[in-house]
Amino acid sequence: MHGRIWLAGVAVVLTAGCAAEAERVAVPAAEPVPVEVAAASSGGACRLLDYAAIAKHTGGRFDVAAASDRGDTHTCVVRAEQAVLPELTLTVTETSIDKSSFTLDVLPDGAKKVTKLGQVAYRRTLPKTAKAGPAAEVGWLATDGRLATLSWTCPRGADEAAAEVVAGKLVTLAKTVDTRRM
Repeated sequence: MHGRIWLAGVAVVLTAGCAAEAERVAVPAAEPVPVEVAAASSGGACRLLDYAAIAKHTGGRFDVAAASDRGDTHTCVVRAEQAVLPELTLTVTETSIDKSSFTLDVLPDGAKKVTKLGQVAYRRTLPKTAKAGPAAEVGWLATDGRLATLSWTCPRGADEAAAEVVAGKLVTLAKTVDTRRM
């Protein structure tokens, strides 16, 4: 008789344990929480960009960054995860050119000079293409012997006036980029 009571007790405990296990399995898992990753974590020229600074100075919201290094040139491209455009690209290249060489060889025709950015700087807009809207570009010769360019490609459907507004905003963003951190 004691054997049956003991066996019945073990069965109750085992059944209760299985029921508790079934309850744990049946509870739906919590939704994964997205974790914001800093642009700098992509390395390369992305170390010089910060999503919050980009948003503050341009109004653009980005959450994906990719870096590339080739020789003395470091590039970072940032985008929104759900959209191909707009796209912001920062390129930084070590150089030995001086201000006059920059003005003669780098400064694009029709570009507007920018003051208080590096040793010498410019801004310009580019027309739309078959795949993208117009683009805005800011280029400068940094005080540390680096040539830097920030470019923003607008989505299709944007007009030249939008690119001109973005060019002005890129100038303010460019003034926050510290190329010495490369």
